[in-house]
Amino acid sequence: MVFPLRGVILLPRSSFPLNVFEPRYMALVNDALAGERLIGFVQPLAGEGDAESPDGKNVALRGTGGAGRLIAWQEGDDGRYLITLNGVSRFTLGQEEETSAPYRIFKVDWSHFADDLIQGHGEEAVDRTRLLSVLKEYLRVNNLSADWEGISNSSNELLVNTLSMISPYGPEEKQALLEAGDLKTRAEVLVTLAEMELAGSDGASGSTLQ
Repeated sequence: MVFPLRGVILLPRSSFPLNVFEPRYMALVNDALAGERLIGFVQPLAGEGDAESPDGKNVALRGTGGAGRLIAWQEGDDGRYLITLNGVSRFTLGQEEETSAPYRIFKVDWSHFADDLIQGHGEEAVDRTRLLSVLKEYLRVNNLSADWEGISNSSNELLVNTLSMISPYGPEEKQALLEAGDLKTRAEVLVTLAEMELAGSDGASGSTLQ
């Protein structure tokens, strides 16, 4: 079960809340709940319009996505779902299956991302000091606040993956973060993106980074 969603990536052991209201994806959630509760997220290819989640089954998708397990769900008074997924592993998109379901189903290959299943794999190589230094400067320049107690208590894996998922970058940058070979590389991509933005930053309005 694949949920095409532009600007969204899902990484191992990081949580992702989602408000589901389109009938096709409410059907997807219902079927996921009745099965293994796994949902894959894949971004549409560049050039496939600018819709957040394009209609139809002919939209070309990127070759790498991320899967999550549905760990919490709540049905609203209007029938829509508020769900939370926890990232499990990335995957390579394979052949699409023909189905009468209103959503898309693909065969996927997990083999290239076996290390995603190992909690904390590679986090000792992350330059946490540099990452936090750049994060503090990014927040300062953009007049943002953060939960520093929560950040301090986060493992390198959770910190890097969560920052990658909530980062305010576009689809191309998000895909680069998703496809990074390991946590060290992903952290370096985060730092590079932040430094590039800081180099041309003129400040922003205040907010809070959770």
